[in-house]
Amino acid sequence: MRSFLPGKRNSNQRPFSIMGYDFVLILTVITLTIIGILFIYSSGITSIGENVSNEYLKQIFWGISGIVIMFIISFIDYRRIKLISLYLYIFFIFLLLITVLFGAVRNGARSWLGIGALGIQPSEFAKIATIIFLASYLEDNSKEIESFRVFATACIIVALPTMLIMAQPDLGTTLVFFPILMSVLYIGGANLKYLGFVILLIILSSIFITFNAWDLYLSQDFKVLGRVFNDSDIMMYFILGMGLLILLSSAGYILFRKRVYFWLLYIKTALLMSYFLTLGAFKALKGYQLMRLVVFLNPQVDPRGSGWNIIQSVTAVGSGGISGKGFLQGTQSHYRFLPQQSTDFIFSIFAEESGFLGSLVLFFLFSLIIIRGLYIVSTSKDRFGAYISAGIVGMFSFHIIENIGMAIGIMPITGIPLLFLSYGGSSLWTAFISIGIMLSIHQKRYRD
Repeated sequence: MRSFLPGKRNSNQRPFSIMGYDFVLILTVITLTIIGILFIYSSGITSIGENVSNEYLKQIFWGISGIVIMFIISFIDYRRIKLISLYLYIFFIFLLLITVLFGAVRNGARSWLGIGALGIQPSEFAKIATIIFLASYLEDNSKEIESFRVFATACIIVALPTMLIMAQPDLGTTLVFFPILMSVLYIGGANLKYLGFVILLIILSSIFITFNAWDLYLSQDFKVLGRVFNDSDIMMYFILGMGLLILLSSAGYILFRKRVYFWLLYIKTALLMSYFLTLGAFKALKGYQLMRLVVFLNPQVDPRGSGWNIIQSVTAVGSGGISGKGFLQGTQSHYRFLPQQSTDFIFSIFAEESGFLGSLVLFFLFSLIIIRGLYIVSTSKDRFGAYISAGIVGMFSFHIIENIGMAIGIMPITGIPLLFLSYGGSSLWTAFISIGIMLSIHQKRYRD
């Protein structure tokens, strides 16, 4: 297992802990939840001061119940979870399959199971189930974690829920699984060449999907990149050509054992796989999701359509200035310029009303979660606990970076919530369950 912090602390030291509990972490997530409730309330206030939403009341219920769930889970020995990790994973794979087939459609994605207004989003809880099962598998195979077999199996474990969520289609939740995979494998000590390959695959696929969407929606005639993905003759030549180059590179490496042939094979394989991923993404993603990628490059190409959210969000954040307009004094939200302002763009409301200084406080609170999470990774008494904590840290980090990034226009809009702040029971409970597991890992760190 890789050591990424400067040495492990003595197991008898309990900094920031009372009775083995990490109260800094507990107080941080409760504070963030309270902030979320306040600004969900603010999102429901109109320009004339009328409250048109009871979402904050539901969030209070989910927040209180989530805190209770967090403490209940923290009392459970996390090692026992390993005994049911496979069953949890299979159960949520089954739920995801049922969701794809029979789930309710909300915000363009078939991602909900339930009756009427009551329901859950299985993809949120599937993230935790996947982290636990992945951690269990990697601990059982820790002596071979650098092997391609273990790496490939770990990728398959993550790929199954990812493909089912992509079929909904829910691009934001799909993307969360990649930092989870990378975090756990990196901490576990997987071969860096394999990790680099996945990162290269993600980068190339993102570039291909984004610029191909630009060609598809904004260009009168397809440019070179667009034709590679849309002209059947060019597609066939590209696939055959890349396949031939991969065979030649493989033969060169086998015969001559030169590193140059290995890296040629490495890059060409990544190109061909990212090509197929791009084709698959265009089959799964809907038009409005592809347009979100287009307006990320330039929101002004559709300022009153797909670009509206980014433009209004950036305007809200910028108008907050240094100290903000004051609680309940924002204009972008109260004049209803921000769509989905209690969920995807909750940070925009917060930044407008609390300003740059308030945003710094929010960043500090989220940083505390990440720092404490990394501390729990480094002091876990076993690999299973470290792997779970690493996966949760990767999940939290991506949620924070992506949501705030899309609110300020430096990341594409994917519909991913800001954990603890955004309205929604499934995401809030998932966050509290994650913290509960980390608290258990931290507490049991000091026991036999």
